[in-house]
Amino acid sequence: MPDLFANYEHGRFYDEMFAAPGKPRPHYRRLHERFGLMENMGDLLDRQRTADQTFIDRGVTFTVYSDTAGTEKIFPFDLIPRIVPSHEWAHLEKGLTQRMTALNLFLKDIYTDQRILKEGVVPREMVETSKDFRPEMLGCKIARDLYVHINGSDLIRDEEGVYRVLEDNLRTPSGVSYMLENRQVMKRVFPNMVRDYRVRPIETYTSDLLNLLLHLAPEHVPEPTVVLLTPGVYNSAYFEHSFLARQMGIEIVEGSDLLVENDKVYMRRTDGLAPVHVIYRRIDDSFLDPTVFNKDSLLGVPGLVNAYRKGNVALCNPIGTGVADDKALYYYVPKIIKFYLGEDPILPNVDTYLSGNATDLKFILENLPKLVVKSVNEAGGYGMLVGPHSTQAQIEEFRAKILGNPRNFIAQPTIGLSRAPSVCENTTIEGRHIDLRPYILNGETIKIAPGGLTRVALRKGSLVVNSSQGGGSKDTWVLNDDITNPPVPVPEKIIV
Repeated sequence: MPDLFANYEHGRFYDEMFAAPGKPRPHYRRLHERFGLMENMGDLLDRQRTADQTFIDRGVTFTVYSDTAGTEKIFPFDLIPRIVPSHEWAHLEKGLTQRMTALNLFLKDIYTDQRILKEGVVPREMVETSKDFRPEMLGCKIARDLYVHINGSDLIRDEEGVYRVLEDNLRTPSGVSYMLENRQVMKRVFPNMVRDYRVRPIETYTSDLLNLLLHLAPEHVPEPTVVLLTPGVYNSAYFEHSFLARQMGIEIVEGSDLLVENDKVYMRRTDGLAPVHVIYRRIDDSFLDPTVFNKDSLLGVPGLVNAYRKGNVALCNPIGTGVADDKALYYYVPKIIKFYLGEDPILPNVDTYLSGNATDLKFILENLPKLVVKSVNEAGGYGMLVGPHSTQAQIEEFRAKILGNPRNFIAQPTIGLSRAPSVCENTTIEGRHIDLRPYILNGETIKIAPGGLTRVALRKGSLVVNSSQGGGSKDTWVLNDDITNPPVPVPEKIIV
């Protein structure tokens, strides 16, 4: 049989599948042998086409606002899974739990006692100038004392294979629907391999999320009503909004479907008004309530903040959580963990330079061609300069932006993200850079879906994995146990 990986180039990056050319890592051996049973590349490509058609049939889409060829896209999916052995996942779980715990304590502190600011561990100015710090929420009592409910911390592996946290996403972390859909597609295309690999299930995520939302409801309500608040069908993540609402069996609503009377929230229905107790909101703070934030917002609900302050409705995530998304505050997370937990970070940050610091600013300006520069409030791969892959004109443009508003930028070394084999341009298997977004739920306990969304930079040489920048995703397999002597795989048929 032909070796589908015979021409695979390893390069200088950490490779998730191969320890050396032709030598798969122990947890990838079974997959390598399974692919060895294929008659030729055409067999794999047939399965890739089946996977792609399945996504089309299921309507798994996302929106790219800047694409003039059309905004609605089928989410790109790569058929070769990313496999994480159980001992690695145990390490990640421990580190992510530590990080979620510390960030929750940080958010509670800055909206109440502000000890960390008074003691100078985090500069007060850094918090108060953050776009997502909400002084309106100072002293506001939060349901169950939980100041963040969902976090999607983006993880990378550097050239040495060390996992690092690239950034945190606490406002409205997206992508979990693609994680769940990827698994369903893989079960159809490679059913035996998913089973024989003893992959940990992720299908309980939506029930875990619903339990979290119910946990947030006002204590005096025996049967709370939960809704998902969306900006509407033209939002880039609307597929995910409708998917999650359907999976949880809750109503999906827009701002115009809700109203506030006597500081209580109601949903308009054909049979009258129905009370609402928990809102899983997929709308940014600034659009939630035009009487408090952006007065021109047509997406939110007038009076919602007062109902929230009085404890008559819970919001997931709470208002003001996004201050911990600020990429400048990311710099301080190791200190935050040490301050509240007395521990060193289990998962390290990427080295980061603050352009608001005079010494760091000098270093950044002298080394722009070598660095990755990010706007502190942007997401989706926007507002970013990758120095080694940029023109001189782009570098000078960012130099002017940094000098014009130093608080708005950070810089990091250009890290060679780990690579994994991917089916490229429907012709070959090549290495592509990847990251990992696990989803952490903070309710009665902290729960982490075993795997998360592995994002792939499908453009050759690109380090930007975001779907809005041409990226796709892989299914992420966390193993129940570490495999050292895998059994010989057998051929399998696609489930129709």
